[in-house]
Amino acid sequence: MMAAFSGFSQQGLTFLLELSQNNNKEWFEENRDTYQHALLEPFRGLVTDLSQDMLVIDELFEVRPAIGKTLSRMHRDTRFSRDKSIYRSNMWLSFKRSRKNWTDAPTYFFELGPDWWRYGLGYYSASKITMDFFRQQMLKDPQAFLKMAQRLQPNYALEGESYKRPLIKDQQPELATWYNRKSFALISHQMDMDMLFSDQLVSVLSKDFQRIAPIYDFLIKIEGLKKNRQQFDE
Repeated sequence: MMAAFSGFSQQGLTFLLELSQNNNKEWFEENRDTYQHALLEPFRGLVTDLSQDMLVIDELFEVRPAIGKTLSRMHRDTRFSRDKSIYRSNMWLSFKRSRKNWTDAPTYFFELGPDWWRYGLGYYSASKITMDFFRQQMLKDPQAFLKMAQRLQPNYALEGESYKRPLIKDQQPELATWYNRKSFALISHQMDMDMLFSDQLVSVLSKDFQRIAPIYDFLIKIEGLKKNRQQFDE
């Protein structure tokens, strides 16, 4: 079977740049064909080529290469935002289990903009309950957690807002940087744009996603704890 993804193009990146400068419905509709061929189709191909390896990580992942399933929409929800731009100037794919409250669930993602791209694993906005369970699980075997966290090397960065005051005084710094997060994501920031134009992007993402799969497994166990708590509360 032929690979579905052969690389993005400069045309697609230029579309995102020009969209940010012409953020209106008329311009978008005039250039919809470019969006379809230079962005949407490559993204669908990338999801398709990654799907089998992602299902090895979690057989419950949504892998349909469709907008609203694994692919982001170009329209922005401006109801609660000061930024009233109609369209995004970036696009992403995500692999996660189907659920209503996806912002509070562990998610793999790949995202690109006009002159950057990044990928990783984490939460869009973890709830306090999620992070309380996360901290609880960390403390069960701190050294085992730190050994697992070494899988982030060499190219992932731990990001996300932290509490201003440490939750545990004099905690080991390597643990504290995780323990004090309000939410977090593991992100690899990339500036090598040539890789975007190559089918080798598939293997780069697949290899790095698989490398941190034990961390995903750790996070998905927390989903089970949350579900059990909800059933108990009911």
